[in-house]
Amino acid sequence: MNKNDFIIRLETISDHREVENLTREAFWNQYVPGCNEHYLVHVMRNHEDFVPELDFVIEFNGKIIGNVMYTKSKLIDENGFEKLILSFGPVSILPEYQRKGFGKMLLEHSFLKAKELGYDTIVIFGHPGNYIARGFKSCKKYNVCLEGDVYPTAMLVKELKDNVLDGRKWYFHESPVSELCGDDEAVCNFDALFPHKEKKWMLSQEEFYIYSHSTIA
Repeated sequence: MNKNDFIIRLETISDHREVENLTREAFWNQYVPGCNEHYLVHVMRNHEDFVPELDFVIEFNGKIIGNVMYTKSKLIDENGFEKLILSFGPVSILPEYQRKGFGKMLLEHSFLKAKELGYDTIVIFGHPGNYIARGFKSCKKYNVCLEGDVYPTAMLVKELKDNVLDGRKWYFHESPVSELCGDDEAVCNFDALFPHKEKKWMLSQEEFYIYSHSTIA
């Protein structure tokens, strides 16, 4: 790959529908029959937790092939101290460009920019196999959990600065923006604006179910 063939830049208003479509293509039938990630992208941009300075697209030969978006979230320790952190998602690469290094470049670029903006921690929910090479570790290793001392297998943590979480117990509180995807009618109506795609069951959906419903003791 020639380094001059791709660029990473901030998303613009004129990119919105193209990014929503590529997100739909990237996630369709991956985790559930159909997907709602393109609707999440659509509504996230107007949410108070959205971080527009970290909304990047990657272009290859003049075509947008990927996108990553960030929201603010927080960690709260046992004494009630709140720490502002980041979460990202969706991160989308068109299927025909996946496993070619574009996602890696997009994420690493966003990590550098996040650090420049003063953020020092990222917490996400994702498949460990997709993110441990990018420096993410199990939430258990950083003592980051959900209320009730639950450590989800899919909850992953990356420190942008060493030892900023200092070993104390932290409770993760993600942005409520994802709750907007619970409106099935709104998701369905939005999806109707795109070309028809068949919803079907895939093996990846069972894998997602296992990871998303498992915890670390």
